[in-house]
Amino acid sequence: MKTMTCKTRFAPSPTGYLHLGNVRTALFNALLARREQGSFLLRIEDTDRERSRPEYVAALLEDLRWLGLDWQEGPEIGGPHPPYAQSERAAIYAGYYQRLEERGLVYPCFCSPAELALSRKTQLAAGRPPRYAGTCARLSEAERQARRRRGLQPTLRFRTPPGQLVQFIDLARGPQQFASDDIGDFIIRRADGGPQFFFANAVDDALMGITHLLRGEDHLSNTPRQLLLLEALDLPAPHYGHLALIVGADGGPLSKREGHFSVRELRATGYLPEALLNDLARIGHSYAHDHWMSLAELAEAFTLERLGRAPARYDEAQLLHWQSEAVQCATPERLWAWLESAVAGDVLTTSREAFIAAVRPNIRFPTDAAFWAERLFGAELPLSEESRALVAQTGSEFFAHALAAYVEHGGAYQPLFDDLKRHTGAKGKGLFMPMRAALTGELHGPELARILALMPAELARRRLESAGQ
Repeated sequence: MKTMTCKTRFAPSPTGYLHLGNVRTALFNALLARREQGSFLLRIEDTDRERSRPEYVAALLEDLRWLGLDWQEGPEIGGPHPPYAQSERAAIYAGYYQRLEERGLVYPCFCSPAELALSRKTQLAAGRPPRYAGTCARLSEAERQARRRRGLQPTLRFRTPPGQLVQFIDLARGPQQFASDDIGDFIIRRADGGPQFFFANAVDDALMGITHLLRGEDHLSNTPRQLLLLEALDLPAPHYGHLALIVGADGGPLSKREGHFSVRELRATGYLPEALLNDLARIGHSYAHDHWMSLAELAEAFTLERLGRAPARYDEAQLLHWQSEAVQCATPERLWAWLESAVAGDVLTTSREAFIAAVRPNIRFPTDAAFWAERLFGAELPLSEESRALVAQTGSEFFAHALAAYVEHGGAYQPLFDDLKRHTGAKGKGLFMPMRAALTGELHGPELARILALMPAELARRRLESAGQ
């Protein structure tokens, strides 16, 4: 029997559009919550006043919903722990700063960025791990007041207890331990009064009841600091798991030059959300079966034991593979809603399902559907270079017989080709490829039987006549 309901969260900063790394973090947390029949919370970490923008928040909510990653608590949903934007939680943080001050666990720090940079450089040159030297930890109250009178605005530093080992079991990486002496006193409130990321992050996770938290391994160094903070505040800590970062084909961080697009850009290109989910669920996590799965199936088979520790490699070819799989698995209604805006004209009003059945094996994106709509219904037919050469090589006599067979049998595939074969003696590719080239302008594509059933009779006759001239 479970004694604790699993609760995960996604807490993005709205300083840009969602990218693949963000989405994978959200996906893994959502999958874990679904697998454990728990809940998934969304929180907006918008304390970066200069870069956070409301339009990014709106885009973030829209993109998550498009992906099917619905949250059970958070913005526009509500819940027992509002508000769900950190910019509205300043009074909450102030109360916890005061609690730490009353316990003598923090102190104001007046060191300038230049002074801190010089200290860091000196420590690195001496082969020591960079940590705050404790310059302001020993200031008297009179010295602090004197600095304030000079107009210096202090940060607030946490007094890291010396000589301790901070230990925890990482959900993805196993046992971890950090020496507090290597951490040093760290800032929890900026000079402008805003909370440092990992302070607000830890406090909110505790207050909102987060039990399990999967995040990038770049946050691993924050974890011992957060554990020390939560212990000092008598707040519960979640179970942390740190995911291997996604890297490009060269092993380096993803960038747009390597195909690292935002979700918004991928959506505009025509990717289906199911393709992104199936691809990302396998980057840094393995499944026993490598077939296309629905979101519910991805969640059911998701396990912490299958999280990888090696760098998770992004491969655009794999995303294209899952896009193809998503297209093949979608319902006709779903595909039509996806490609409708790309297919111009009214020619498909009575043949939508037939069109989708014909082109589905040959499309990955709506632009591909538009291409075949033009080949099957367009008034003008541009022949590819290879098709033009084949039509010329085949000769007018073949297409004269083809036209006569079409006039007699129409789009009835078997009778038409039996007749054409009998009159020309052609067979195999010599029979089918010239017809495909003349009718579609391409040497490869949808099944000829479906093409003949779809194409308007007058258009097919005109194209066969043109090929025979």
